[in-house]
Amino acid sequence: MSHLRSSGGQADVGAAPRAAAKHRLPPPPSSLRGRIVIAAVAIGAFGAAAGGQTLQAVDGASTDEVTPLANSTKASDNAAAFGVGGSAPAAPQILQVARQVDPSAEAGKLVKSQRITEQREAEEAEARRPKRVAPTRGSFTSGFGYRDGAMHYGLDIAAPIGTPIYAAADGVVIEAGPASGFGLWVKVEHADGTVTVYGHMYRFNVRKGQQVLAGEQIAEVGNNGVSFGAHLHFEVWNAAGVKTNPLPWLNEAGITV
Repeated sequence: MSHLRSSGGQADVGAAPRAAAKHRLPPPPSSLRGRIVIAAVAIGAFGAAAGGQTLQAVDGASTDEVTPLANSTKASDNAAAFGVGGSAPAAPQILQVARQVDPSAEAGKLVKSQRITEQREAEEAEARRPKRVAPTRGSFTSGFGYRDGAMHYGLDIAAPIGTPIYAAADGVVIEAGPASGFGLWVKVEHADGTVTVYGHMYRFNVRKGQQVLAGEQIAEVGNNGVSFGAHLHFEVWNAAGVKTNPLPWLNEAGITV
């Protein structure tokens, strides 16, 4: 049986019958499909990070293309993959560790450091310190030897009354006070047994048994005893008690008078 269909007042003769139309949209072109896939992947990633959701494969892509942990069927593992709970290893955290300071320990360190510094400075000062000095400052007036028919056993150094007299070397005071012919004297014994003698002084400021250092003031120049003007009479006795010429003893240390 032929079917007639009017179009614009004319009939179509012999037209094939049409099947009933179904409501179906044609598939999108391939380029559009690619953009849809990329957008879907991005949306899925953001959604999983925010809510701990599982990443799903888009448009038939293989699940091997994503991390195995994200493909887990356990929601807790999938959440852990993004640092949100779960039993899988969590993302590493940086912990702030407060430094504990012990005030007493720090104070002890400062004290120890100060002591070390003071000890070093003392050792350096000791190394620089002279070990032998001139007994006073003045004018050389008489030496060791015979003078006016009598033996003069020391050096005379003239200086105004009150001029400082110094220990010529480190030692121990073994006498300090009046002495015949000297008026007042001081005797100092040194480590090697040598003894130095200082006479005719105005006054002294040390006592028997006192430790003294080379260059330390022990008395003042005077004019006491058998003396004809203010001066220091200085003697050197060796370890055997023999009075010797003080000049070589001073000169060997680079001291001249």
